[in-house]
Amino acid sequence: YRRQHARKTQLSKFNQTEIRAMLGSYTKVLFVRDPFHRLIATFLQGMGINPSFSTFIQDVLDTGMYNGTTAWKPLVSLCRPCLIQYDYVVMFGFLRQELGHLLRQAGLPVGSLLPELTDTQGQWTYRWLSEQMFSELSVQQKKQLAHFYRWDLAAFPFSSSFLSD
Repeated sequence: YRRQHARKTQLSKFNQTEIRAMLGSYTKVLFVRDPFHRLIATFLQGMGINPSFSTFIQDVLDTGMYNGTTAWKPLVSLCRPCLIQYDYVVMFGFLRQELGHLLRQAGLPVGSLLPELTDTQGQWTYRWLSEQMFSELSVQQKKQLAHFYRWDLAAFPFSSSFLSD
């Protein structure tokens, strides 16, 4: 798109004609991650700010969707998958496999550009962390989180998410 290097960086800053032209000329890739795993990662990155995972979750729930940060806002509210037709949706947990496909499609070498961590190691680690941290939450917090992320859970196949139960 001819204005790709314009100072305007947010899609919402462009008019509808420009948005359609840009979206039609780019390969659109959406990286998605289980919302509960996103919460765990955000909590671990900010260790020391909240005394417990349960307190952190209560802060997230109290802050809500409109005042929250992008680290925990529902993906559907951030990336608009119903409005933007993404060419690829890459799921955390299948990164190595899916990134390999994307790199091949782009004509880039696959082997040297992929991370060393295997997907099964990441999946096992987050499964264990999820079990530990989910057990710290009250039944009410679990229900509120499932409701808070209901559209993400409906839009993406997070079938093994603790929030889907």
